Amino acid sequence: MGVRADGLTFFIGSIFFTAAGFLQYREAVDAAPAAARPHGRRVLVYLPHQIDWWATAWQFVGTLAFNISTAVAVGAAIGSTQYRGHVWRPDIVGSVCFLVASVLAWFEVCHGWAAWRIRSVAWWITAVNLTGSIAFGVSAVAAFVEPGTTDLLSAPVSNLGTLIGAVLFFAGAALLLVERMEPEPTG
Repeated sequence: MGVRADGLTFFIGSIFFTAAGFLQYREAVDAAPAAARPHGRRVLVYLPHQIDWWATAWQFVGTLAFNISTAVAVGAAIGSTQYRGHVWRPDIVGSVCFLVASVLAWFEVCHGWAAWRIRSVAWWITAVNLTGSIAFGVSAVAAFVEPGTTDLLSAPVSNLGTLIGAVLFFAGAALLLVERMEPEPTG
């Protein structure tokens, strides 16, 4: 379809991605203890003592960075200064935000840096999303446009990293449905 149509497709997809990130953020806010939440329904809430709030806030900021990069990519020529400055940087920023969010989520689920809980659906969700964040980070680094050229550092690695990251994020989302089916703990 062409570069502009591809860019428009990615931009539209990024809006859905940001909507999902915002819903995840709202879920963390709504799940916070009542004493931690402000009275009334506000869109943006600051809950600095909730690690899940921090994770979802970082994730949401990362999705906004991807909105910027995909919006600029629609009109930028690959390899131009505009592309390098406005597409690649938000791509890296978004990837770093996803990695920070995934590490925070990992820490919350595992209650530390190392854990092996293969019978826990929450552990699998977090492990899959962390691996997806790493894949997106590799993709962003490989998408760097070499100065003075229109060539990406490695288009195949960038495409593969994006594909792997997207598949893993989708798998993490699908596992959320499995987690919702688990019985509530009693006691």
